[in-house]
Amino acid sequence: MDDRGGEALAGAGAGGGGPPYSAAVRAHAETVLRGFYDFHLEAGSGPIVNPFPLDRSRRGGRAHAHHNPMDRYRGERAGFYRPTVPSRVPRSVPDAEFNEVFARLPSHRDRALVAFYVSTGARASELLSAVQGGVHPGRQVIAVTRKGSRRVQELPASADAFVWLRLYQAEIDGLVPRGAREPLWWTLRRPARPLGYHAVHRMFERAAAAAGIAVTLHALRHTAAYRMAEDPALPLTDVQWVLGHAQLTTTQLYLTPRREDVIRRMLAHHGEQARQAAARQAPVPAPGYQPGTLEILFGTGTS
Repeated sequence: MDDRGGEALAGAGAGGGGPPYSAAVRAHAETVLRGFYDFHLEAGSGPIVNPFPLDRSRRGGRAHAHHNPMDRYRGERAGFYRPTVPSRVPRSVPDAEFNEVFARLPSHRDRALVAFYVSTGARASELLSAVQGGVHPGRQVIAVTRKGSRRVQELPASADAFVWLRLYQAEIDGLVPRGAREPLWWTLRRPARPLGYHAVHRMFERAAAAAGIAVTLHALRHTAAYRMAEDPALPLTDVQWVLGHAQLTTTQLYLTPRREDVIRRMLAHHGEQARQAAARQAPVPAPGYQPGTLEILFGTGTS
């Protein structure tokens, strides 16, 4: 394969004649193919030139190998044929839609799970890693195992989440094993088994479908992140620590305003401007005049 293979990848469509793949799919395919040929190039079992090279400005090494961590990343492409992937704003669940979905959750376990997801910002698999000994209602924290580092970290959660958790624990008392190292979350179907990711995903998917709202379980993490980032009393570094982001720039994505919030604030702004304009046009009585007399004279009264 020569360099024309990368150009074909950049414009290829499904089945060879369909619409082009999205930029994210093409970027992922370019990374996989470049890594594949790099492996065989080092093993001596492939071509002497990688048909998917890095950008010519830094073809000799890893992308961003000498990047100063204090400087911002420039919008450079790691691969020569790698397309530019547009940045997407993480989608959160508005409060009204969240309340609709929460009202259709069928059990205390599901309500406790969703309450913890939306207050801790933990990933789905991280919250399911919690054990019974990692719950501390008095300190209002729950311990989870982080996805990347695999270290245990305590996350603060809302008081409502612990209330729903206590109701759930009262329901399953005597039905599941007890112990500090035993899983916290169990299936409702008997015999009880530790709860898995796909079961939680389907649970939330059914509740969202019953509410007529197209949201996913991972959107709860985005919702928690937006709520924390919007609090002016909460430093962004604290939000980064709770979410487990390695880079602060990842957390800064949640500072991007949501469309519905911008529209709501702009409409409130226009309403305030109209109110101030009406106040400036209202006659101001001179000293000695009764306001009621001017209201009758100019027709501004309610009578």
